[in-house]
Amino acid sequence: MRRDYLRDPQAIYRESFARIAAEADLSGIPADARGIATRIVHACGMPEVTADLRFNVDVAGAVRTALRAGAPILVDARMVAAGIMASRLPADNEILCMPESGDTAAAARERETTRSAAGVVLCRDRLEGAVVAIGNAPTALFQLLELLAAGAPRPAAVLAFPVGFVGAAESKADLVAEASDLPYATCLGRRGGSPFAAAALNACLVDAGA
Repeated sequence: MRRDYLRDPQAIYRESFARIAAEADLSGIPADARGIATRIVHACGMPEVTADLRFNVDVAGAVRTALRAGAPILVDARMVAAGIMASRLPADNEILCMPESGDTAAAARERETTRSAAGVVLCRDRLEGAVVAIGNAPTALFQLLELLAAGAPRPAAVLAFPVGFVGAAESKADLVAEASDLPYATCLGRRGGSPFAAAALNACLVDAGA
């Protein structure tokens, strides 16, 4: 017996976004960030997540401008890199997984931290004008904030979606409190993950044709 379900890919796509439009409250989302919010809802299946999303300084525009200029994308996890629509990148932009950027195991032992945080330190000289997408490690976001406070080069935008029970909520709260002039997108609380970060980046590529 053949089951009765929608099979056409384009029809599934249209119906998915129609349901998001009907169910997700985007009224509190800045107009320039609604594409990001919509694709995050699509990635996680939770319309209610929009209440916890935060955006700053036209982050979508900042991402697009940086990528068109050839900026690299620095990610904290291979899963974030895998989720990015590389074929849509406007300048064959490099995607650099920071925990794989050098001997992060040795650097982590020396600094008594995680490989993700050590990778941020090792990529300090690549930060200027880059797009940073964090979808896993709160320690990576904490480390980035520490570097910026100490005068490190500034990225063009930060898509900050670390996930988990230890440090995730705190690191994102610190971002919102400290980065008043930095373009960012984040989700308050424990929720996040690589799909959030990749969806946020992809929204900047797809929804306005980076």
